[in-house]
Amino acid sequence: MHTFPVTVYYEDTDLGGIVYHANYLKFIERARSAWVRQLGVDQNALRAQGIVFAVHRIEADFLSPAQLDDALCVTTRAVAQSPARLTLDQQVFRGETPLFRARVTLVCITTGGKPRRLPPELLVLSGNA
Repeated sequence: MHTFPVTVYYEDTDLGGIVYHANYLKFIERARSAWVRQLGVDQNALRAQGIVFAVHRIEADFLSPAQLDDALCVTTRAVAQSPARLTLDQQVFRGETPLFRARVTLVCITTGGKPRRLPPELLVLSGNA
């Protein structure tokens, strides 16, 4: 499981100091990018080859609000994969308290929008690497 720290800044919140719902998607996107980088995938090199990642599906649950200046942690864990898709569970925590969870399905496509197989570095579950 990969962990990624996030601090809630003023720009992340609404007038009440509560994190605006769409910003949780930004938090988990940053965490996914860090996770992919840790696996050794160079997204710039892939893009230069005409290959990019796309979110195919997100199922999200908002459990409890984060607030201005909260120190959060985003966890990322691969839960399913095929040669063309990778499904992740991502959660945002404040301490031990879960605030947000999402199941995210990623695909690999060309910059022209055609499907591609995932890079071997992303075949992270046993039996598929």
